Amino acid sequence: MLLFVCVWTVFALPGFAQNKAADTTQLKAKTDTAGDTTESWGSYAPGEGFDVAKTPKGSLNISGYAMFRYINQLPAHQSYRDHLGNLLDVDARNDLQFHRALIYFTGFVYLPKLRYVLTVWTVNSTNQVAVVGSISYLFNKGFNLYAGINGMPGTRSMSGSHPYWMAPDRVMADEFFRPGFTSGVWATGEPVRGLRYNAMIGTNLSQLGISAREDTRDLAFGGTVWWMPTTGEFGPRGAYGDYEDHQKLATRFGVSGTHSREDRFSQISVRSPDNTQIRLSDAINLFETGALAPGVTVEKANFDLLAMDLGMKYRGFFLQTEFYGRWLSRFQTDGPVPIHSIQDYGLMVQTAKMVKPRKIELYAATSYIFGEFNDSWELIGGGNVYPANTRNFRINLQLMHVNRTAPSSSFGYYTGGQTGTTISVATSVLF
Repeated sequence: MLLFVCVWTVFALPGFAQNKAADTTQLKAKTDTAGDTTESWGSYAPGEGFDVAKTPKGSLNISGYAMFRYINQLPAHQSYRDHLGNLLDVDARNDLQFHRALIYFTGFVYLPKLRYVLTVWTVNSTNQVAVVGSISYLFNKGFNLYAGINGMPGTRSMSGSHPYWMAPDRVMADEFFRPGFTSGVWATGEPVRGLRYNAMIGTNLSQLGISAREDTRDLAFGGTVWWMPTTGEFGPRGAYGDYEDHQKLATRFGVSGTHSREDRFSQISVRSPDNTQIRLSDAINLFETGALAPGVTVEKANFDLLAMDLGMKYRGFFLQTEFYGRWLSRFQTDGPVPIHSIQDYGLMVQTAKMVKPRKIELYAATSYIFGEFNDSWELIGGGNVYPANTRNFRINLQLMHVNRTAPSSSFGYYTGGQTGTTISVATSVLF
């Protein structure tokens, strides 16, 4: 079945996409009863969706993203010991999933600078469905204000570059250290050519699965600044990889930080907390009963993160690295614990080369987590095939060797405690 899907995506979809592109003729609408005119109907831009309607009163664009993935984590049966000596099973996966789908509705209403984004978001691998979005006012190039749900700034991948990564999901260190997505207000802008920022005040570190009734009065804060001195850009959405084949060296330097006073978000009598964002370096949830001492529950803790990144692109070559430091402190517990702060550090390096321009890309990556309770590392090799002469449709093959993985979820590639090989094959499309 997987072979059929890959063959079909390589040979059938490019022709289908070309036929659809030939049919996207822009039509002009007549004046309506109010005297307004529609500027366009049915126009399409690759990766930017379909303009369904555009009038002086508002506009509507529809776009989407979908990804199908096969993943196999080996060996199938294994276990590991956490820092307290508990023997834990590793839940290795071997499955086919229509993993992720997003539908975007975007445009403006009433005023050209008053913008909206509504997103229907689902991750079938984790059985999660959400409707998220934002409302914004674009004052000028240097300052734009948003309110809604957004990625809390903290690592470079949280700055809107998805899905333009080397693989459809993050590397291990990025997945471990990054914050999540939450409600809040944020500001972005480019006050000086090539210098951009994103600053946010959010409800918490990650709102996924958390109701307003569970939230506390503590807020989260995050920000990132990045500088692109040589070309003033780093590809679409700050993409990884040099699909665009920069003829002049493109560079990017950035720093990000996050602070949050995190809560368990569920009754202490319940062993499994609703807060699933923070893991210890041995893959244990910080807020799970017994995480730091037998029978003791962490009710609250400070989360502080600092990340620094730099990247470059030149003639199909790409290099990106990022360094992480995370501090957990000020534990509020229902019993004594032997430790009162936790420091974890990490780094990642990714490099890629377009061996056939706009068609075939090969990449390698590694990441490390130097943890309080465990050290994790990985080696990655992979490739992307772009059958339709666009970055927005690709087939990805990735082979990974992991050692005692610290992050753990069905969202990405990692199951806590795994040591071994992970194979993944995925196809994705953005329109």
